Amino acid sequence: MGKRSWKPGTMIYPLPAVIVTCGDSTENSNMLTVAWVGTICTDPAMCYISVRPQRHSYPIIKENLEFIINLTTADMARATDWAGVRSGAEYDKWSETGLTPREGVAVRCPYIDESPLCIECRVKSVMPLGSHDMFIAEVVNVLADERFFDPETDAFDLGAAGLLNYTHGHYYGQGEELGRFGFSVKKPDKKQKK
Repeated sequence: MGKRSWKPGTMIYPLPAVIVTCGDSTENSNMLTVAWVGTICTDPAMCYISVRPQRHSYPIIKENLEFIINLTTADMARATDWAGVRSGAEYDKWSETGLTPREGVAVRCPYIDESPLCIECRVKSVMPLGSHDMFIAEVVNVLADERFFDPETDAFDLGAAGLLNYTHGHYYGQGEELGRFGFSVKKPDKKQKK
């Protein structure tokens, strides 16, 4: 069976289902679910989110030029979806989702306490693209949940957090690990050959 031509679309999946928090304090903040998110540079660490200008959080991000990308877990799936389909203009998303705001460290907006990894960002530029505007941002701090650090090696194991993924309108938990970066070219351990 061959390939079928299909209408042009953004079919690059899966994506992380993240909740972006914004505002100038824990008391004056909002959150929205974003799937158009990604890394664009390592040094300096930079990322992007794309947001529709009609979203309630759009002018908040544009005015404050800061946001936090909060990775979500399978346990947060209901709250993640709810934060994406309801507007902060009509609801207090913190109380409705039961998520806990905590004061940011390097930015003024709050992060989500339940999130295993919170990426504090400062906007460098806004690029209008069509349906969405892309906020290009520098990562100014990362808050990592202590529960996912190995006590012996101090390595952070984000895979153990049970991250939530988004694929073409559906949410999925993370599957089993299939390998580690470089495993396809790694030479066998001589000790294991015996």
